[in-house]
Amino acid sequence: MSLVRIHNLSISLDGFATGEPQSAEAPFGHAGERLHEWMFATRFWAAGGTTGVDDAFAQRHSAGFGAEIMGANKFGPPGWRDDPDWTGWWGPNPPFHTPTFVLTHEPRPSMEMEGGTTFHFLDATPAEALDTAREAAGGLDVRIGGGATVVRDFVAAGLVDHMHLVQVPIVLGRGVRVWDGLEALEDGYDIEAVSSPSGVTHLTFTRRAAS
Repeated sequence: MSLVRIHNLSISLDGFATGEPQSAEAPFGHAGERLHEWMFATRFWAAGGTTGVDDAFAQRHSAGFGAEIMGANKFGPPGWRDDPDWTGWWGPNPPFHTPTFVLTHEPRPSMEMEGGTTFHFLDATPAEALDTAREAAGGLDVRIGGGATVVRDFVAAGLVDHMHLVQVPIVLGRGVRVWDGLEALEDGYDIEAVSSPSGVTHLTFTRRAAS
């Protein structure tokens, strides 16, 4: 069976994956771009970028996926559901290049974009959404793209096989935390930490095989 994976999810030292308040002008709230500066410096993000450990981890974001699931707050700023012309942050050619399922309580018709991305809007539980995404993925893996609430919901439901988080050495103090409600997460995963010269720490969680 295909795997369910999370990659390149940046969090602060106190566990926040975004700041507040989020808006069209500030998608990550008061965090700005600080959570993602490590990635912007890599060759994965831009030609001529670095090729060290950060790039090696970042590159895995694109390998082996046939579908993506994301939350409504990743697809757009507060209020996007009231704008019938909103098509996401990414312009006419989004970077996903697969069927992409947006979880929202207000579904709308699917949108076919350039480059192979089609956005589908689902009002579904994590398990229901995963069944739909797996069918669309054609045997490839399914990526949980975020944000933090969706990641937390899928982990809490026991649906995530592999998770890569990047701990960035900043303290945000407020926003949306990944860890809330996930006590004893470590009991079900093998965890590895790799420090980078950039100052971030790459944390990987790999589900333990059932005994």
